[in-house]
Amino acid sequence: MTTSSTKPDWLLPAGLIMLSFIPVVAGTFRVVELGGGAAITPENARFFAAPWPVVLHILSAVVYCVLGAFQFSPGLRRRQPRWHRAAGRVLVACGLIVALSGLWMTQFYPAVHSDDPSLSPANFDGPVVYAIRLLVGSAMALFLCLGIAAIRKRDIPHHQAWMMRAYALGIGAGTQVFTHIPWFVFPNIQGELARTLCMGAGWAINMAVTEWLILRGSRGRIS
Repeated sequence: MTTSSTKPDWLLPAGLIMLSFIPVVAGTFRVVELGGGAAITPENARFFAAPWPVVLHILSAVVYCVLGAFQFSPGLRRRQPRWHRAAGRVLVACGLIVALSGLWMTQFYPAVHSDDPSLSPANFDGPVVYAIRLLVGSAMALFLCLGIAAIRKRDIPHHQAWMMRAYALGIGAGTQVFTHIPWFVFPNIQGELARTLCMGAGWAINMAVTEWLILRGSRGRIS
């Protein structure tokens, strides 16, 4: 992965780790909840019924988001190429687990249905959010596989581009923290449409920024 910038090497990785902070904390809390015998509620019963997919998803996502942020440091890649390759192998494995476990949960975890507004916003996950999640999980797995295929051909620019796209989808939960702000500030808008827009916007913003970075990098190589 690469970005051409005169800013300090640590700035982008630090920003990506900060973006991951709230989802990492929330995921850690969920794992502790599952392992600590928390009370079973209509909201979390599905996770207690089949805990391993969500545990694997969360643990892999934490490694993927945090370790993956350091792959955006050009200086680190130049100084530690072996570390970059070793970390990349770990990240591909974690990324595939994130994508495939996300697909499993989307397909097999029952949706929460309740008119109780105190429950999770997942109550408003309708068919469009379901379709988006299937698309995102499938695309993330595909991008990782294309990134592997590219590096096997020593095609570094395309390897970097596909890995950046996969990371953008993997870190979508961080951006969704911000796209859900209107949801919590204006409770009267809460519903299936608003939930769809808030969820989709997180992934869409990440992909738009990533495509801009890829385009900027390709222009820099041409010039």
